Amino acid sequence: MKQIAKTELDTLFAAITAEQKLYIPADDSAGQAQFTLWRPGLALSGRLNTARSAKDLFFPQVENLVGFRMHAGAIERVETREEPEDFVIFGVRACDCRSFSILDRVFLSEPVDTFYQMRRAHATVVTLACTRPEETCFCAAMGVDAADPAGDVTCWLEDGTLLWRANTEKGEALTEKLPMLRPCPADAADAQQARTRALMQKLPLAKLDLSAFGAGKTRALFDRPEWASLSEACLGCGTCTFVCPTCQCYDVEEFRDGSSVRRFRCWDSCMYSDFTKMSAGQPRPTQRERFRQRFLHKLVYFPENNDGVFGCVGCGRCLAKCPIHMNIVKVIKTLGVTHA
Repeated sequence: MKQIAKTELDTLFAAITAEQKLYIPADDSAGQAQFTLWRPGLALSGRLNTARSAKDLFFPQVENLVGFRMHAGAIERVETREEPEDFVIFGVRACDCRSFSILDRVFLSEPVDTFYQMRRAHATVVTLACTRPEETCFCAAMGVDAADPAGDVTCWLEDGTLLWRANTEKGEALTEKLPMLRPCPADAADAQQARTRALMQKLPLAKLDLSAFGAGKTRALFDRPEWASLSEACLGCGTCTFVCPTCQCYDVEEFRDGSSVRRFRCWDSCMYSDFTKMSAGQPRPTQRERFRQRFLHKLVYFPENNDGVFGCVGCGRCLAKCPIHMNIVKVIKTLGVTHA
């Protein structure tokens, strides 16, 4: 375990930037925290979580996959991919860190998504433990420990001091390049961890019951009549999917530019009426069916195919951002009620 005074964070950040790119949560002009490339004078946000998750740095909202050019009657493939540079992402909360393992199950399974794979390989994740969780947080119900997040390095801010613990070879390698970090007792974060865990137990959603969900529950939940009332007010705006750290749906589009074609990947949402639309039509033509797909995927389909792991990390972004206040917690509470 090592430490540095909070007043010396700029020195720490400058030293990291001398080696590789550094992203930190910083407040934007709208007052929301976003992961931003660090520069001198950019302050670390004091907000609990960023408006959009750290997923963006591994699975960006829009990316250019490849290009094609017509030349002498033949189609020439134009490589647009650039090898990512090494980078550090600092201040990742426990929920977002857990989301990486969920995305890994999707993008690093065969066939491997090499765009995502390269970014993961070049990144060093430095997490920051929570001290003041919000009422919308329910990460503990998803098995996430906000007081001791994973990552290559775990940090705690305690009494004006940043505590630093390397967890992996990447974390050790980064730590060795930061001589301003000074040794401290291995148990320096214990008191803060105990306080945070006690706070988590007092949150409104601390005892969220997930026993009605998980692998093998499709038959019991698929035809429940409550889906109609739950989805009735849904706008299909996709906000929940765009702020979610674990949503991974995307569309691939091609754009012609004279004699060349560019192929892009961009985020998509299962809540949209044209999602996966084919020549034969929309496989889920009603909002009820699309709404059901989103939540059953998180709570049943994903754990069915991924060793029981839920496709949600309890970050609470969808609770805070949904314009009609419909979210995964309301679905869990409604469908978790036992009917005779």
